[in-house]
This record gives sequence, C-alpha cells and structure tokens, in this order.
Amino acid sequence: MAKEAQTNQEQDLNRGLTSRHVQMIAIGGAIGTGLFLGSGEGIKSAGPALILAYLITGIFSYLMMRAVGELLLSNLKFHSFIDFVRQYLGEKWEFAIGWAYWLSWASLAMADLTASGIYMHFWFPQLPQWIMPLIVVTILVIFNLINVAWFGELESAFSSIKIFAILALIVAGIGMIAVGFHTHGTTASLANLFDHGGFFATGFLGFIMAFPIVIFAFTGIEMVGLTAGETRDPQKDIPKAINSVPMRIGLFYVGSMVVIMSVYPWNQINPSQSPFVQIFSGLGIRYAADIINFVVLTSALSAANSAIFSTSRTLYILGKNGQAPKSFSKLSRHNVPYVGILFSSILFLGIVLLNYFYPSKIFLLITGVATMSFIFVWIIIMITHIQYKRTNANPADHFKMPWFPGSSYATILFYLVVLIVLLVNGQTRLSVVATVIFFAAMIVGYVLFDRNKKRKLN
Repeated sequence: MAKEAQTNQEQDLNRGLTSRHVQMIAIGGAIGTGLFLGSGEGIKSAGPALILAYLITGIFSYLMMRAVGELLLSNLKFHSFIDFVRQYLGEKWEFAIGWAYWLSWASLAMADLTASGIYMHFWFPQLPQWIMPLIVVTILVIFNLINVAWFGELESAFSSIKIFAILALIVAGIGMIAVGFHTHGTTASLANLFDHGGFFATGFLGFIMAFPIVIFAFTGIEMVGLTAGETRDPQKDIPKAINSVPMRIGLFYVGSMVVIMSVYPWNQINPSQSPFVQIFSGLGIRYAADIINFVVLTSALSAANSAIFSTSRTLYILGKNGQAPKSFSKLSRHNVPYVGILFSSILFLGIVLLNYFYPSKIFLLITGVATMSFIFVWIIIMITHIQYKRTNANPADHFKMPWFPGSSYATILFYLVVLIVLLVNGQTRLSVVATVIFFAAMIVGYVLFDRNKKRKLN
C-alpha cells in the first residue's frame, strides 16, 4: 500500500496517446450513432433543411472546440477543461460541471448500451436485451484497465469502421447521382433537394425541431479536451485534431446528408430505418442491413468505450481536487485511474437492470438527459473561456479563439435556443425535468460536501 501511494505521488497519468490516437478519438467523438440512425428522424422533421441544421451545429461545435483548445494550450499542467473551470469560475462550478460531465457520458453510455442490445436483436431476436450491455462493459473495462494506449487503439478501430461506412455511402451516392440511378420510381439527382416541397419542405418549425436530434449526433465531440494530460505532444496534436473538425463535419454530416436526399427524395426515406441501409439496399447489396447494423453496433461500442475513459478521467480530476472521494484519484501501476473506471462501469451495468424491467422506455429518456447534460457542459466551457480572456489582459498567443468575443456569445445563445426547443418538445420535456432535478441535487450536494470538508479541516 505504501508503495502504491508513493507511485501515485510521483507519477501522473501516462502520456500514452499518440497523434494518431488523438486524431481518431476526435473523429470518433465527431461521429455519433445519431448520424447512422437518428438522421432518419431528422430528415422526417426538417427535410433537406437538415443539411443546414448539421452545418450550423457543426460551426458552433467547432467554435466550442476552439475555446477548449485555447484553454488547454494556455496551461499544459492542467489535465482537462474541468481544471480551467476550477481556476476561472471557482470550486462550486468545478463540482457542478464535473458531475454534470460525468452524467453526460454516463447517460450516453447507458443509451448506447441499450442500443447495443437492440442492434443484436437484428441477428438474434430471442436474445435478452440485457445480455449485450453486460458483455460490452466487461470487455471494455478490461481494455481500459490495461493502459491508455489500448483505449486509443480500440477507439481508432471503432472510428475506422465508421469512416469507411460513411465514405462508402458518399462514393456510392455520388456514383448513383452521376449516372442518374433509377430505383423505386425515383431518379438520383441533386434536384431532389428542392423538387419535393422545397429545401425547407417542413417549414421553419420542422427545421428548428430537428436541432435536438442533430445535437445528439455531436455529443462527445469535446472529448479531445480530456486527452491533454495523456497526449505525448499536446501542443501539436490538440490543435491538429480540432482544426480538422470543419472538414469532418463537412464530409461526414453535410456530405452524407446531401448524398442521401439526392438519391432518394426526403419524403421517401423511412424514418424508422437507417438511411444508410436504404442507399446500399438500392444498389442491390444483399447484406446492406447487416453491414449497417454492424456499423451502428461498433458506433455504440465506441461511445461506451469513450464513456468509460471520460467518466474515469473526470472522477480522477474531481478526486485530485477534493471534489469527490480521494480514492477516485488512485492510479494503477499502468497509470490509469482504475477506481474511476470500475466505479463508472459498475453503475453503467445498472442499465442492464433497467433494460430488464423497461426495455422499450428507457432509451428516449436517457438520450434526452445526455443531450441536456452535454449542452450544459458546453455552455459552461464557453463561459469559462470568456472569463479566461477577461482575467488575462494579455493572454498567451496559443490557438486563439476566432472572432472573440462575438463568436463565444453567439455559441452560448445557440445552445440556449436548443435547450428551449428541448423544453417545448413533448418527447424530451421529461428528460429536461430529470436533468434539472439532477443539477439541483448537485447544488445541494456541493453545499453538503463543502460543509463536511470545512468541518474536517476545523
């Protein structure tokens, strides 16, 4: 025990993530399961205007990432943006955003673990829905406990599968458009974006109501901001990863949506089926549904893998800063926060029980909670960045936020508008209420935690 304590005092998180790992983690964070599945509902809601919704959300996501990048590079001694919240907004907000960020990834993990059980039903309809989450968590925990490089390799593999699927869709779609591919009474053409009710076919309201679906696809994009303490060359790798975000959004989101709604008119796309399946099936690919089901399954595994990493590092930072039990800051001999990994993973397995009792109701609730929580975290990141710029009269010239301060306030306003949309939407209103209750509990928790800490000091 003494030897372990000495190791924890002398060593920190291991910088085992290479430039390739950081790039692939950034890509994995930028491509969520929502692109493969949720885009069908988004198309139903907004029609071709969904392309614009992805573009707008992508722009503000990039600005939020630039704020994260400037913060991280201003002080490489800090492990993540949570440390900056502590410095510029105080311990109370560090406590709030730390646990909110933990909730963000925990709920996202639960949503994707739920989804993994649903996806396995495609091949094994008699398989209980709770079996797959149990298997997934067990395997991912083993990989994450080995060392951070294994997490990076696993995430790289998952990201590669998603990239290949999207590129295959875009190449196939461009080919179908070029030859005027004809199927089901429709000819593939860019004109399909305007000939079926216009670009804003469902009106402005439909366009606005699609943003929560779009936002959910981007959840996790900020995860690069947690890798600073485990990246070999953060000054080079983090800006490189963040600056590639616009290209990824343009290619993966905008590009795929343009192709999908050019090949098939938006009103002919089945919202209950992945648009990717419809494109590949139209080409006569016999196992199109199997292929895309495999892709979305790996996307769900990627999200669960990222959740184990993110929640454990968040607990590690909170533990080091006295905002959570000190045990969360313990490192294994491989320099990974094993207590945080095990704690979060055991709670993730709680979803196994929820899947057993409520297999059809839990998914919508927790996806809404995840979306709400991430938006809250993103807003706090922007406020922290604004405070950093105000506090430092001459901030270091490290990856400066473009168009500050207008870009920062515009980004906050955008996220606030999405929160309002979530509140007025009957399907997500319960998630909003549940998340607000959690944040209220966090405030009470901080007061009690802080009072107990002061009592021990006195």
